[in-house]
Amino acid sequence: MTQAEIKLCSLLLQEHFGEIVEKIGVHLIRTGSQPLRVIAHDTGTSLDQVKKALCVLVQHNLVSYQVHKRGVVEYEAQCSRVLRMLRYPRYIYTTKTLYSDTGELIVEELLLNGKLTMSAVVKKVADRLTETMEDGKTMDYAEVSNTFVRLADTHFVQRCPSVPTTENSDPGPPPPAPALVINEKDMYLVPKLSLIGKGKRRRSSDEDAAGEPKAKRPKHTTDNKEPIPDDGIYWQANLDRFHQHFRDQAIVSAVANRMDQTSSEIVRTMLRMSEITTSSSAPFTQPLSSNEIFRSLPVGYNISKQVLDQYLTLLADDPVSLLSLYLASADNFSTLFGSRCARIFRLVLQKKHLEQKQVEDFAMIPAKEAKDMLYKMLSENFISLQEIPKTPDHAPSRTFYLYTVNILAAARMLLHRCYKSIANLIERRQFETKENKRLLEKSQRVEAIIASMQATGAEEAQLQEIEEMITAPERQQLETLKRNVNKLDASEIQVDETIFLLESYIECTMKRL
Repeated sequence: MTQAEIKLCSLLLQEHFGEIVEKIGVHLIRTGSQPLRVIAHDTGTSLDQVKKALCVLVQHNLVSYQVHKRGVVEYEAQCSRVLRMLRYPRYIYTTKTLYSDTGELIVEELLLNGKLTMSAVVKKVADRLTETMEDGKTMDYAEVSNTFVRLADTHFVQRCPSVPTTENSDPGPPPPAPALVINEKDMYLVPKLSLIGKGKRRRSSDEDAAGEPKAKRPKHTTDNKEPIPDDGIYWQANLDRFHQHFRDQAIVSAVANRMDQTSSEIVRTMLRMSEITTSSSAPFTQPLSSNEIFRSLPVGYNISKQVLDQYLTLLADDPVSLLSLYLASADNFSTLFGSRCARIFRLVLQKKHLEQKQVEDFAMIPAKEAKDMLYKMLSENFISLQEIPKTPDHAPSRTFYLYTVNILAAARMLLHRCYKSIANLIERRQFETKENKRLLEKSQRVEAIIASMQATGAEEAQLQEIEEMITAPERQQLETLKRNVNKLDASEIQVDETIFLLESYIECTMKRL
């Protein structure tokens, strides 16, 4: 793992979980797997704090554990999973697009809590949706449950591994750590729950739902608690399924740009037909016949079977790999080195091997300028130089020097730069927020006062007087801050989209090697 990735992991852990969890997580990333007491000793953290930090990291699948033969439990950080926290906003937005606000909140709760039972998710989401509704309206548990089932059916949420139940209790000592297992056929099996009820609105701290003062509430013992119907069955967001969806969207977009809308809709149909039956890491979909594709096309596409067959032949004969990042890499060069460098880079990609004189002629760039650009990209390891000698002595006068592109090395270089860019964006956002901390706190206090007064039916003049506590220059400063933070957030998402493409390309290439 590079220093850029470690720095980014550190920023993400600190932003989401605080300093102690960040210290433990980064220590495990740097050192590898370690037992509990060694972690506490090396980080100078108390054993209790280390336990709590590890609980948080394990809960969110950021750390895994393994029991060795001698009974020692070692903990290991999952670096790639830490970096996935960058993509949380994209996961949530995708679910909102596919399954509306209810699906969005379900995935958001699972990402925020790491793992939850279905009943807990349904109640939390129903309460949150009820809060946003008009007075007198509530969200029914059954409606949230239906959306949860749809997410499970399409594999966007999945069961977590659990401790297997054994009929015969072992009289021996318990293992140092439980072994978690799950049957693959049960991974998306939703338990049959009869969740009856509606979402509740939050009450003030002094009154309960019946409006009764807090002091008069009867005390309830813990024995009166109802048993959880799905106790022990925990769920989590299936990030691989989201990545499969992102990849499919990228393929459809690439087909639309290269061919036409009809071709992209045919490819979209093929991907949709096999999205559940095909593994997210599979290089191909399940085999599909043209008759199956024809029957599954959207109703609005009135194309004949003969036209469909022609499109399928055209797609099959296309020499360009739709999953490659050739064009994406060349476009990135416009930002890194300028449009002329991008032209040279794209040219070398298409021609595979070129001499310097050929680059100058094909790119129509002066010799000195082309030479400088080639050496600049060569020094950054985006292109490489291959020597082909005519004689065994490798004399320069009798040797061909051909420029070529190692796509895998270029993708890794761009990925490294993207990690550095996102780390810089996060640090800049944190700096902007820290510099305006007092103003933000003042704005929050004013908003809280106004909300409280509106709830008690205050007059418009009173509300206006409270709003004037923030002066015009302060209001302008807040608007500037909000605009800057929004730009930084949008930039993070855009860079992460590039990271996803580069990671997907590297993963596919490594599997073929």
